[in-house]
Amino acid sequence: MRGRDEETGEFLGSSRSQNRREALEVLALGEKLVALTPAQLERLPIPEDLLPHIAEAKRITAHIAHKRQLAFLAKQMRREDDETLEAIRDALDANSESSRREVAVMHRVENWRERLIDEGDAALAALLDEYPSGDRQHLRQLVRNATEEKLRNKPPRAYREIYQVLRELMLAKGPGFGIGDSGFEEA
Repeated sequence: MRGRDEETGEFLGSSRSQNRREALEVLALGEKLVALTPAQLERLPIPEDLLPHIAEAKRITAHIAHKRQLAFLAKQMRREDDETLEAIRDALDANSESSRREVAVMHRVENWRERLIDEGDAALAALLDEYPSGDRQHLRQLVRNATEEKLRNKPPRAYREIYQVLRELMLAKGPGFGIGDSGFEEA
């Protein structure tokens, strides 16, 4: 309720600008939800009554109709409790953090793979110093096969297998194996 408190002269309730900012935040949250895959949506604490509206917004592709459906989704979302919306935001933030971690793992594995192929035994020794549970003979054979495949323009089967072996090796060591580390020594 808008108005002023007769005793203190302060405004009651939030301003129109504040209401608009909050509505735009909910609209942005709705746009993020519509952009997610069904598997990602399942992991979020979204109330059942919002799921059909999200699905409908995904289905509509015409620009103005899509924008209208997003606005309707935001209206439905504003009817939910603030705690529900905060839970959805927190889950989205956690998902983005885990996806950043997954991308960091992927980059680290790719860096090690390239290093193994370029540097050979020196890189393999450095890798096994960091990950002693690795199979030296298997990795050496995969690197040899990947180099041979590249020279003969064959499909990169061993190249892909190196990636899988390295990923399993690094994940077996644990999730905190140096996300920011690129796998290369500093010069």
